[in-house]
Amino acid sequence: MTDAPNPLDAAARVLRIEGEALLTMAAALPEDFGAAVEALLDCKGRVILAGIGKSGHIARKIAATLSSTGTPAYFVHPAEASHGDLGTITPADIVLALSNSGETTELGDMIAHTRRFSIPLIALCSKAGSTLSLAADLRLILPPAPEACPLGMAPTTSTTMALALGDALAVALMERRGFEPEHFRTFHPGGRLGARLARVGQLMRSDDLPLVPMEMPMAETLLVMTQKGFGTAGVMDGPRLAGVITDGDLRRNMAGLMDKQAIDVATRTPLTAPPDMLAAEAVALMNARKITMLFVIDAEAHPLGILHIHDCLRAGVQ
Repeated sequence: MTDAPNPLDAAARVLRIEGEALLTMAAALPEDFGAAVEALLDCKGRVILAGIGKSGHIARKIAATLSSTGTPAYFVHPAEASHGDLGTITPADIVLALSNSGETTELGDMIAHTRRFSIPLIALCSKAGSTLSLAADLRLILPPAPEACPLGMAPTTSTTMALALGDALAVALMERRGFEPEHFRTFHPGGRLGARLARVGQLMRSDDLPLVPMEMPMAETLLVMTQKGFGTAGVMDGPRLAGVITDGDLRRNMAGLMDKQAIDVATRTPLTAPPDMLAAEAVALMNARKITMLFVIDAEAHPLGILHIHDCLRAGVQ
C-alpha cells in the first residue's frame, strides 16, 4: 500500500510552478503589451472582455478590476453576443478576448463583428498562430509554461498568467491616468475600503458650530457649549480659530471659572485637522491624544466643522 499524496507537497508544487511562470512572463512581457496599454488608454468607449469557460471567469475579473480603477469595462458572454449582445459593442469600444488555445469556437461571431466594423481587437492567448491571434490587431501572447495540474489538462498556470497580465494592464493604466486614492473611493464608496479612503471633510459636522469670541465670559460660553450639544467650544480671534475649550479645560480651570473669559480657559494649540486628511489618520490622532473630537480648519485657520470619533466609527473608520 502506497502512502497517500501529501497535500502540502501538492500545494507547494502548484505555487512553485505558477510562480515560476509569472516570473518568466515578468522577464519577457508580451511584445504588444505597451501598445495595448496605449490603445486602452485612448479608448473613447469601453473595454469589452470576452471568454468562455475558465477564460470567461478570468475575463470577468479583469473587467471588474479595470472598471474599478478608472477604465470603463464590462464582460460580454460570447454565446450571448451571437444572439443579440453584439449590438452592445460599438466602434468606440475595444474588445479584449481571452482564449488559451486561441481557437474557442464561440468567439467566432465576436471576432467577425470586430473585423466587419473596424473595432480594435486585442487577443490574450497562448498560441501566436491561432485563429484569435491572427485576427487580432494586438496580441498578448502568454509564454510557454506547464499547467500545474498533474494531468496537464486543467487550466491552472495559464489562467493565473492571464489573470496576472490583466492586473498588469489595469495597474499600468492607473499609473498612466494618474489615478489617486480619491478617484479610487469614487468607485468604492461602500465597505471597509470606502471607509479607509473617507476624508475628514466628508464626515465632519459643519452646521451650527459652537464658536465664541475670545472675550466672551465663561458663563455665556458654557451656555453655548450646552446649547450646541458638542461639549466643546471654538474660541475665535476674528475669523481664525485661536483655541478650543473642552470638558477637560473646564475641570482644570474650576477655580474662579466664572470670572474668566473664553480665551483664558481655552487650549491655545488644539489638535485640528484639514478637510482633506484621511479620516483614519484623524482617528489615530484622536486616539493618541485621548480625545473624542477635533475642529476641522482650512489653511487660514478658519473653522469648517467638527469631526467626532463616533461619526467616524459609524462610517466604519477605525
